[in-house]
Amino acid sequence: MIWRCGAFTFDCTRSVVMGVVNVTPDSFSDGGLWTDPDAAVAHGLELVAAGAAIVDVGGESTRPGADPVEPAEELDRVVPVVARLADAGLCVSVDTRRALVAAAALDAGASVVNDVSAGADPAMFATVGAAGSGLVLMHMKGEPRDMQVAPHYDDVVREVSGFLTARTDAAVAAGVDRDAIAIDPGFGFGKTIGHNLELLAATDRLAALGRPLVIGTSRKSMFAAVADVDVHERVEATLATTVWTLLGGATVVRVHDVEEAVQACAVVDGVRALW
Repeated sequence: MIWRCGAFTFDCTRSVVMGVVNVTPDSFSDGGLWTDPDAAVAHGLELVAAGAAIVDVGGESTRPGADPVEPAEELDRVVPVVARLADAGLCVSVDTRRALVAAAALDAGASVVNDVSAGADPAMFATVGAAGSGLVLMHMKGEPRDMQVAPHYDDVVREVSGFLTARTDAAVAAGVDRDAIAIDPGFGFGKTIGHNLELLAATDRLAALGRPLVIGTSRKSMFAAVADVDVHERVEATLATTVWTLLGGATVVRVHDVEEAVQACAVVDGVRALW
């Protein structure tokens, strides 16, 4: 299986590390660190030097309880950073729910759209299809401002799997190349700790859906309950889920701590090569 992202193609027999650059004042673990475009670009370059294959630039916090950002503000935050990183030859992803922002970022050189709403914007699939970019479809129950208010599932694995399959089919029907699509179960997006653990335990079932599986557990609040660690002390916990999910068939890990993730991925890839 491959993942086509514009001019970049990823062989999904090996791990792909996606480094996070949040150009927001209020993201849960790094809000305010990279709001200056020069600092954001420098950080993106550092992540690639540490081994990231993709840099994911986001201008709207989607942490639990977050309010939406005006489109003009999101554009101002992400497009200059995307343009400069893309000009440096990097594979850049834009983390956005808005087709307007996605289109501007793609015009500026982005190769991937990372959509936590899985195409809730009716124009998103057509925008991605026309650009020939990669697309990450994520499951989220509700909106960031209310998604953690008593989320309920009868069968979280079945429901998330069904949603991702349906949204993949919808994207393809709207003109997105199936090889351009990756899927993300959305850890922490409308899920309790128990739901997150069930999804982790079912990594192999999610990976069997037929598209590259993206895992975004980096520094998530689930680790506070499971391992009792502060947000800035969750590298080891994140690495545990990284290794677990890669061995279960995941392909892409979206992380803040790239150097550590790259080392873990190298070990897992070495083991998987012998299977």
